[in-house]
Amino acid sequence: MPNIKSAKKRVIVNENNAKRNKATRSELRTAIKKADAAIANNASDKDAAVKLAVQKIDSASTKGILHKNNAARKKSALVKRLNSVEA
Repeated sequence: MPNIKSAKKRVIVNENNAKRNKATRSELRTAIKKADAAIANNASDKDAAVKLAVQKIDSASTKGILHKNNAARKKSALVKRLNSVEA
């Protein structure tokens, strides 16, 4: 443990940020898995699931959890899978 007051505060703040980032990352992964499952099962709500997953990806990218190129790659792959099923 740090001895300096500001360093102690940084430890607490970093832990809180890590928890928040982990929750956002978990929501993101869940949304992507649900969208993949909807696409695989050709469900009627697959468009909505993909739209939600894209929103979660954008949100994570904006918050700095994902790099913008990583987010773009994930969105592209998801939409590509959706379009291949619809075609």
